[in-house]
Amino acid sequence: MKIKLYDATPVHRDNMIKLVEQGYYNGTTFFRVIKNFMMQGGSSDTRNAPAGVALGENDTLKYAIQSEIHNGIYHKKGALAQAREDNPEKRSHGGEFYIVQGKVYLPDSLEAYAKRRKFTLNDDQRKIYTTVGGTPHLDGNYTVYGEVIEGLNIIDSICNVPTTKEINDRPLKDIVMKVWMIK
Repeated sequence: MKIKLYDATPVHRDNMIKLVEQGYYNGTTFFRVIKNFMMQGGSSDTRNAPAGVALGENDTLKYAIQSEIHNGIYHKKGALAQAREDNPEKRSHGGEFYIVQGKVYLPDSLEAYAKRRKFTLNDDQRKIYTTVGGTPHLDGNYTVYGEVIEGLNIIDSICNVPTTKEINDRPLKDIVMKVWMIK
């Protein structure tokens, strides 16, 4: 996959660049994968982790990043966003990220979904989620700071691997990352 980082989110962009340049993500895995939702990775405790163990709870990166949530940047398919613990400021985790797979909604089902989950949609969101797809209920709650610009099919491949619900949707076979910068 090839990912473009957004200039509108400089703290998250620069943090990702720093970690990639340090080689932090190499050897980590996508440790939580949920079909039609997202794939999460970037936790140091996933390197060479034994099978059958829940991951993402013992990451060595213990810092948080200020929220950079922007109207107009949505959780469309391929969106790169930072994971976070529950906190009122919506600060992001230092290293853990997720990439959205989501799904394409029919207009009526999107409206019903928004009503059920108690959020409102603007025209841009309606267009995105009924054409490209994504996860609209995450908008305004997590910082999106980039997007996949090549390799959307890889998201589908990863999100379709067998996982175990008993171990936080961990893939049965590790999906190891190799990450580098193209300038």
